[in-house]
This record gives sequence, C-alpha cells and structure tokens, in this order.
Amino acid sequence: MKNENKIKLKVCGMRESENILELAKLLPDYMGFIFYGPSKRYAGEVLNANSLASLPASIIKTGVFVNESAEDIKKITQRYGLTAVQLHGEESPEQCAELKASGLQVIKVVHVGSEVGWKVLERYEEVCDYFLFDTADAAWGGTGRLFDWNLLKDYPSDKPFFLSGGIGTEQLPIPQFVVDKPLWAIDVNSRFEISPGLKDVERIKEFKEKLNA
Repeated sequence: MKNENKIKLKVCGMRESENILELAKLLPDYMGFIFYGPSKRYAGEVLNANSLASLPASIIKTGVFVNESAEDIKKITQRYGLTAVQLHGEESPEQCAELKASGLQVIKVVHVGSEVGWKVLERYEEVCDYFLFDTADAAWGGTGRLFDWNLLKDYPSDKPFFLSGGIGTEQLPIPQFVVDKPLWAIDVNSRFEISPGLKDVERIKEFKEKLNA
C-alpha cells in the first residue's frame, strides 16, 4: 500500500551559491543551512543572502542551530530570510515556544542511539511543528550513519517527523512500517556530497525521483 501523502525532501548542509541555485531547480521541499561553527558545513561565513532571496517560494529555507540563543537565532533567520529552524542541541521547550511564537516553523531534533527516550518528546509536543530523528553523535549530527529504524515502530506520537542520519539511495524505498507512521520528510546530507557542503545535484535528482516512485 503506497503512502497517500508525498514524502517531502530536505537537503541539508548547503553553502555555495552556485550549488544552491543548481539544487533549487529540483525544487526540494526544504533546504538546510548550518549555523553551528564547529560543523564542516558551517554556512555563516560563505552564505549569500541574495542567493537565498532568489530561491523559489516553495522551498522552505531552514537554519540549523545547536544551543544558540533565541535572540541570535532570530537575528540570523531575519538576515537570510529563513522561515524554519532545526534545533539540534539541548534547547528547552520554552525556547522552542518562543521561536514558534515568532512565526518560525520549529523542527526539534531527537538524537537516537540504541534506544529512544520517548518520554522526552512529551515536553516538546506543543512547542514544535515536527520532530527530526537523527543518529546520536558527540558532534551533534552529520555522522553519515543510519540508526536502527525498527525503533520507530514504537513511536508514540501523531506529530509528523523528519528522518535523517546517513540516508542514501540504497535506503529506498522507505520501509512500509516507517511510511505508516507520520513520516513527513527525508533529510539527506553527507551521502550526496562531493566535499563538505557541496552537493552532487544529479545524485539528489535520482534520489528525489525514486523517493515517491
């Protein structure tokens, strides 16, 4: 049985203007830009606000943050015209609520190891728009490693979620038991890179075509 709702695509870790504009022709649903200094894909020093302003309106421009203050997040989102934030750190429910109240779409990341602390989700249910499940790592993501998707069989919420963590074309089609949950989008990054922050657009095109085939 095919999922009636189209699975959306988020391409994260974009930096270079030419690469961003080339990828935009594929019309991914979300494009992510990392504003975490230690990341190999840190966009803050190279990202061009004018390039982002020219993107199709259908692409949701998403800033990725780790333990940044709400004030700084709001400044950065305004500077680059971002409409969504992906919070990868230990941000509080109160901070999520503040950002959501400012009009931003809030994606709260849940780091998955050998198990998932489902109880933690309850604190964020009302203050985020989506959860995002990513492989746990001391570097706050970007591992290129899958976690055990079987853990999602116990997902207790109706909140739609993004699935991330080392996903490539080899993982398609997405298993039915995942699709049957409120899966909203697939988030890809490192498996489609020529170098950190530079994406192979042709390979992403192939992935996008197969995602909902």
